[in-house]
Amino acid sequence: MLESKYSAPEFDIYGDRHQPADDGSWAAPVAAGPIVATVSLPGSKSLTNRELVLAALADSPSLLRSPLHSRDSQNMVDALKALGATITETDATGSFGPDWLVTPGELTGSTTVDCGLAGTVMRFVPPVAALALGPTTFDADAAARGRPMGTMISSLKALGVDINDDGRGSLPFTVHGTGRVGGGELTIDASSSSQFVSGLLLAAARFDDGLTLTHSGARLPSLPHIDMTIAALAERGIRVTSPSVGVWRVEPGTIAGRDVDIEPDLSNAASFLAAALVTRGTVTIPGWPAETTQVGAELLELLPRFGATVALEGNRLTVTGGTTIPGVNLDLTTAGELAPALTAIAALADSPSTLTGIGHIRHHETDRLAALATEINKLGGKVTELEDGLHIEPQPLTGGTWLSYHDHRMATTGAILGLVVPGIVIENIATTAKTLPQFPELWTTMVSGAVLG
Repeated sequence: MLESKYSAPEFDIYGDRHQPADDGSWAAPVAAGPIVATVSLPGSKSLTNRELVLAALADSPSLLRSPLHSRDSQNMVDALKALGATITETDATGSFGPDWLVTPGELTGSTTVDCGLAGTVMRFVPPVAALALGPTTFDADAAARGRPMGTMISSLKALGVDINDDGRGSLPFTVHGTGRVGGGELTIDASSSSQFVSGLLLAAARFDDGLTLTHSGARLPSLPHIDMTIAALAERGIRVTSPSVGVWRVEPGTIAGRDVDIEPDLSNAASFLAAALVTRGTVTIPGWPAETTQVGAELLELLPRFGATVALEGNRLTVTGGTTIPGVNLDLTTAGELAPALTAIAALADSPSTLTGIGHIRHHETDRLAALATEINKLGGKVTELEDGLHIEPQPLTGGTWLSYHDHRMATTGAILGLVVPGIVIENIATTAKTLPQFPELWTTMVSGAVLG
């Protein structure tokens, strides 16, 4: 067992108790010592869903190699198939599932799209549905119906699209597509999510006049995700310019089909790399891209702030935890999705930390700031919510039930803490299927020190 200030009953880290129980609960495995493991991860959700949308809007078929097979990506596949695209599995199968061949077709509505818990589906697909002929109704899991959608609904209405949302500004709503969108100039406030910008940019080349999009809010979170969208468009021959900060111009044009190799999900890597820090061990992620627009790339700069050593040799990223974990002050405006994993590290640090610039993660699958503070404090921690962040004062923690709030990042955060805090039981570990269905298996095998992939 790791020597630490955390106490709870001892228990075996192997065996059936680390499979989800009938009620969905999962006893987080405890590390017996410093973890030393190599973990291969499936493809990026953000890249997979952007490439699926562009492939469905393209002028010829696209092949997506090593895509993410998860609930979010399956919701996207089902949505685009319902609107007319053909998406089939190929004979080529990697470690995490087959490749996808996407053949675009005539866009037709008269269908219903189930967004599940996927923000990318509810923000990326409505502009596609506006280009379809006929009505498309959008709905989602009850836990996702409250996510902000007013910006997308009002944006499409401003572009002349007929949308019936009964004035709620949220799901469910119906897009009455006419087969075309005029485009032109549009000003929005995307302060709550950069996905509103990306969703409009992805479809804009198919608008009659393209789109000049201006963001009017005081802050725009997760800019790397917008950069990812622009890069994906450029690879398919679409010209996107940014004449000034917060302004983007997409020229109308043909979106090319292409073969795409999907990078591993670097944001999902955050939890596994955090394991190296909190156990003072070493974790290697193979397949790390030399250049990327993924937010997870910021881990190379963020983890050393917590005392880690980071080495990138070829395409293998290795993170080794230090002998101590210093507290940090971080502005995570561009890396909000990494905040849960970094909060777990901060809760196990040797001095206080303050994470700011993440007010927008209150609008993700749950209010992540409130959820993180609530769950850590339940275990004996001391986390204070700020307007746009968290202040964490490390305290001795004890085991207990960790609620997931139907949020995959909350579930994986509990698993990080459980490495050194015996007795943490995560409610509904299955919610990790949203972006990483193999999480329980990968995590338990990592704790054992096995090589995965």
